[in-house]
Amino acid sequence: MSFTDKAKNKADELTGAAKERVGDMTDNERMRAEGASQQSTARARQAGEHVKDAGRDARDSFSK
Repeated sequence: MSFTDKAKNKADELTGAAKERVGDMTDNERMRAEGASQQSTARARQAGEHVKDAGRDARDSFSK
């Protein structure tokens, strides 16, 4: 996984957390849900990237 992918995923996760907090403070249910959704999506992408990295590492260990 490239550094830029990691940075984008982390930025999305942090943006989602901020939206969720703002939604909590302003009692805005839509913003709260949007933030939670954005965080979940970023975490899922991050997990997918980790799986790809693990597969690549496993492939590399067999080819040596």
